[in-house]
Amino acid sequence: MTHPRPGSDPAAGAGSTDGAYRPPPLPPVTTGVWHIAVPGTAAWLLAFVVLLFFIPELQADDAMIWLWTCLAGFVTGLLGLSVYGWQRRAARLGKRSANQMALTERF
Repeated sequence: MTHPRPGSDPAAGAGSTDGAYRPPPLPPVTTGVWHIAVPGTAAWLLAFVVLLFFIPELQADDAMIWLWTCLAGFVTGLLGLSVYGWQRRAARLGKRSANQMALTERF
């Protein structure tokens, strides 16, 4: 990591002709987010549903954390898929803040 020299303006951006900071380009998407997030979210939901049949045993063993962990994994997966969907929608609409690489993934 390079440190700015005293008296220099790090917000000016290196190599920028107009002096405005431009963040570096995002790295290319190397894996299909959709192909990982959807099965992972489904697996958490399946585990949650299966554990619903074992609630008395979980309560007897003081292991209800397993049920809530599965529910939290499912909800987190849904949140991640929502963010991914918002990024794709924003990229399709041409928003500057959107990750354009989300459009290159094929389902």
